[in-house]
Amino acid sequence: MKSIISNINKVFDHRIRLGIMSVLVVNDYADFKTLKELLGATDGNLASHTKALEKAGYITVEKSFIGRKPNTKYSATKQGKEDFKTHVEAIEKLLKS
Repeated sequence: MKSIISNINKVFDHRIRLGIMSVLVVNDYADFKTLKELLGATDGNLASHTKALEKAGYITVEKSFIGRKPNTKYSATKQGKEDFKTHVEAIEKLLKS
């Protein structure tokens, strides 16, 4: 028998990563400033969590310049969306049990 928590994904274990994925699953993309404001995260904190999600293959990062200012945009990958959906469903199942 499978454990009730077997589909809970450790990568989404932190509230900042959970927030990042929640934003990116319902939007095509979000930039660094938007994520920072929505999540109330510091620059360093947000950077480390986006790096972890990128390393796991759950988000893509696009860096560009708007005028002379750097702009970083994040998007959820197909795999990221699928794994996040599985994670949310596992939490819902756990809460219902």
